[in-house]
Parts: sequence; C-alpha cells; structure tokens
Amino acid sequence: QVQLVESGGGLVQPGGSLRLSCAASGIMFRIYGLGWYRQAPGKQRELVASITSAGSTNYADSVKGRFTLSRDNDKNTVYLQMNSLKPEDTATYYCNTYPSRSAYWGQGTQVTVSS
Repeated sequence: QVQLVESGGGLVQPGGSLRLSCAASGIMFRIYGLGWYRQAPGKQRELVASITSAGSTNYADSVKGRFTLSRDNDKNTVYLQMNSLKPEDTATYYCNTYPSRSAYWGQGTQVTVSS
C-alpha cells in the first residue's frame, strides 16, 4: 500500500520560512519523479515544483527563486524548503509522484501565511 505523508506546515508571517517533508512508503521511491502540489480555497490544485528521479527540478513561476525542492532517496523523503513566504502561498500542500497518481493523494499539510 502506497502512503505519502506530508508534514511541516503551519502558520508563518509574510517573509518567513517553512520546510515541508513528505515521507513515502510502499513504492520504489528512487525511480519516481515527485512533485509538490498545493490547493488554495476555491482554487484548483496546482503543481508547485517537481523533481525527476535524476534530481532535476522545475518550479512554477510563482515560487521560482523562493522554494527549493530536494529528495533523499535513502530516507524515501522529499522536501520543500519555502522562503520569503507570501500570503498567496496559503494553501494545503500535497506531495505525489510526478505526474500525479490519483490513488496517491494524502491528507496534505496546511500552510498559512498571515500577519
């Protein structure tokens, strides 16, 4: 059974930082591309960043230069370092494979950027 468990969200002031983690089990982690996605209230889920099995990354324009995605294949974990957070980054953040698989969505972790 595949499980992707996100953690690390919280309430942070504008300009602050958070580091999200996603621990995976039940898959051959190292062979998959992975992605962080987010969904804000009333909006569709969107891809924030992705990383290939080889470690190449790609970012949405809205987070480029502020977010950094990395993976640790030994720990079956993918990370999203988020700096210079803005109120518009407020959303529930999810990890999944990239491309995503519907059966792999987890509960996500809430990020709220507010003063």
